[in-house]
Amino acid sequence: MTTSTPAHTGSASYDREPATVEQLEQEGDYAADFIEGLLDIADIEGDLALDVRAGRAYVSVEAEDPAAVRTLSDHDTVQALQELTRIAVQNRTGRFSRLILDIGGSRDSRTHELGRLVDTAITRLEDGASQASLPSMTSYERKVVHDLVADRGYVSESYGEGADRHTVIRRA
Repeated sequence: MTTSTPAHTGSASYDREPATVEQLEQEGDYAADFIEGLLDIADIEGDLALDVRAGRAYVSVEAEDPAAVRTLSDHDTVQALQELTRIAVQNRTGRFSRLILDIGGSRDSRTHELGRLVDTAITRLEDGASQASLPSMTSYERKVVHDLVADRGYVSESYGEGADRHTVIRRA
């Protein structure tokens, strides 16, 4: 018996049209399959929750015992697993994936860290600096920073290319 799955055909360009809710739910399902496989290999017990938020599939891994996923919830580890998961989803769908992976509340922890960075930058502005630059970060993190900055009554812009893209904060 031959089965067919929607696979990427090798072309270098992925479809970047906005995904439908149905497509995002499908991405979440594919991502959950991939993450479940990784958790099984690592013998880690975790529960997965799938959602669609702001035009992205959102996959969250939680455990009754937070220590069970603690080794995976480090920021750099989550980023690496998210990229691997995105690649796995892209290979299944043939579409560029912007899915977000959260492990053990890592996204909330990172948002708090980014809030502290923004507060430190604003303090520099209040002390007389004309602008304050933050370190390079992912597009998702820059979006969080832009929202935090706007909430505090300041303005921000992203500068740079690729992995060097960073945010600069100024007075409004």
